[in-house]
Parts: sequence; C-alpha cells; structure tokens
Amino acid sequence: MAWGYARAASALGVDIIEGCEVTGIDRDPVSGAVTGVQTGKGPIRCRKLGVVAAGSTSLVMAMAGLRMPLESFPLQALVSEPVKPVFPCVVMSNTVHAYISQSDKGELVIGAGTDQYPSYSQAGGVQILGHTLEAICEMFPIFRRMRMLRAWGGIVDVTPDRSPILSRTPVPGLYVNCGWGTGASRRRPARAMSSPPPSPATSRTRSPPRSASTASPAAG
Repeated sequence: MAWGYARAASALGVDIIEGCEVTGIDRDPVSGAVTGVQTGKGPIRCRKLGVVAAGSTSLVMAMAGLRMPLESFPLQALVSEPVKPVFPCVVMSNTVHAYISQSDKGELVIGAGTDQYPSYSQAGGVQILGHTLEAICEMFPIFRRMRMLRAWGGIVDVTPDRSPILSRTPVPGLYVNCGWGTGASRRRPARAMSSPPPSPATSRTRSPPRSASTASPAAG
C-alpha cells in the first residue's frame, strides 16, 4: 500500500527522498512561521509543512516547540508459511485484539494489538504474539498447524480518547495528521494537509479546535 501511495505521489510531481531524517524545524524569528526543515541531507525550505510521522509525531512536533497529547506503542504483526487460497476476507476481533487475512502470496497475515506500555521499541513483547496466535487458533482451529515465518513491529501514536488529529497547529504553516493508532494505513494519507479544515458538523475529530486546544508549546 505504501508503494502505491508513493507511485501516485511521484506521478503528481512529488519528490520522495528516502533515508532522509528530519533533525530540526526552522521557524521565522519574528512571526514564528515555518520556513523549512533541517535533514541529514541538508536543509529544505518550505512555507507549509505537514507532519505525518506515526509513532514519532511527538518527537517531530517537539522540534517546532509543540507538545502533543500522544502516546507511542509498539504494534506487531507476523506472517505464516504460504498455503493455497483458503481465507478470502479479513477478520478482525476487538475482543482478542487480533486480525487475520491472506495475502496474494498465500501467507496468512496476522496482526496483534499494541503492547501494554508506551515505548519507541519496534521489537515488542513476545507474550503479545503468543496471545494473538492463541486467539487466532481459538477462532480458526484449522490454522493450528501453520508455521510462522517472520514477525516485525512498528510504532503507532494514540490520543487519550483514541480519536485522530488532522488539523492546523498554533505554529503558522505547520499541519499535523496523527493519532490514528492501529488503523492508520488506509486513512493516514495527508490529503487535506493544505486544505481548509472541515467544519465540526462534518468531522468532530478533525476540527481545528481539537488541535488548537490540545497542542501546547513545550516547556522551556
């Protein structure tokens, strides 16, 4: 999915620079507006900046002097050995915090819930994977003899009320798209970063007052 977004953005003229870490956000000393970013490959000037950094959103926003109401948690997933098509849909259970689907290659793609404690580690807890596999096998006993090939982890950002933030910020020219938690991959595209924010009547979680009231200047 990420490659699909990348190809579509590139076709529209977007420059994608891989392996380019943002190390700082430049602001005008008088107006406080964003003027660019510092990266490991040199400075990039801009008048508008959208932060869509998932679990690292708090760290990036702190570079602009803003403290976000976010917590970051490891989120793990794993895949099985490939088998013939047997599972033509996606099943997710909020009770056991697990989901399962089958990829085009035949692998069962299994996702777990977040770890219990905030962390920037992408390793995650082994007990989380164990609990997830137990739950999947309880729902679908036919998969008990499947072998797992690999597991990986990422970092997700979560707001206190589990509602996302998509809005302007108190810093002129700085926009943020964060707080999607575990459901970000299909909803995170920053399609509205430079568009006027929707009215509260159309989307409560994306209205400007939510960001203005929750994002605050970081303490000295």
